[in-house]
Amino acid sequence: MKQRVVVYKTLPDHLTQQLQAEFDVTLFDRITEANRPAFLEALKTAHGIIGASLPMTNAMLDGAPELKIASTISVGVDQFDLAYFRQRGLILAHTPGVLNEATADTILALILATARRVVELAEYAKAGQWKGSIGEAQFGLNVHGKTLGLIGMGRIGSAVARRARHGFGMPILYHNTRPNADAERELGARYVSRDELLAQSDFVCLMLPLTPQTERMIGAREFGVMKRSAIFINASRGRIVDEAAMITALQERTIHGAGLDVFEVEPLPADSPLLKLSNVVALPHIGSATHETRQAMAELAVANLVAGLRGEPVAHRAA
Repeated sequence: MKQRVVVYKTLPDHLTQQLQAEFDVTLFDRITEANRPAFLEALKTAHGIIGASLPMTNAMLDGAPELKIASTISVGVDQFDLAYFRQRGLILAHTPGVLNEATADTILALILATARRVVELAEYAKAGQWKGSIGEAQFGLNVHGKTLGLIGMGRIGSAVARRARHGFGMPILYHNTRPNADAERELGARYVSRDELLAQSDFVCLMLPLTPQTERMIGAREFGVMKRSAIFINASRGRIVDEAAMITALQERTIHGAGLDVFEVEPLPADSPLLKLSNVVALPHIGSATHETRQAMAELAVANLVAGLRGEPVAHRAA
């Protein structure tokens, strides 16, 4: 009898067909209130699950007694309880590496768009407000040569630092769980305390996973330490930041601006004050959203799933 797989996010056709050739596959494009009962029913006999953007509670997984592996099409694993997976002896696989460059590109785009007010001034031009030479009221800030502070220096942080150093001549400060010798040697990055980074950086870029230790790590105190001219960038996870404190800092110009791809609640509610602030560039969580990157993520997630179900080593395990 074939092992049973539940897919809860649409995969490219060739990957769906690959799974169907070897497994008994139940497909869901995404999970909604309407199909949630059918999804929970399918979990009861699932040996493997694959998808993204769905919190998988322990109660849901308790209803999947045959489960061997969950393969998430993401690098972040905050939708899962890792301790639960270890306790049950389940495999949790993820997709690190393949999204580094696309996400780093998005972060550079946020830096440039926020500093040079790209979104705001594009709308200014479209609205017919461009009547003459641009004056001081529309000026932005230089990026080249400014100091970039990275809170976190993993794969994506290193990719951002490489672009900033080689492309924009930016001195790099970083704070990490441990020093990154490669970044120091190749990019001249300097390891500093978190407060020193906040106080000295022109751009503060958050590059951390969401964990119990990092949740709401950045709040009113941290925004108060930053320069008033500083720009805050977050494309990691929204809940690492106290969003209410960030909104206050932006409204009161405690910091100059923010470029954001992630939020406490996603999709971002239409009445969020962040959408009304001219000093904010808000994107709909597009960090890895390119055709090439999303396909590579899906391919890696399927490879992880297949290996786990075959009893082979899973190269990219989070648990």
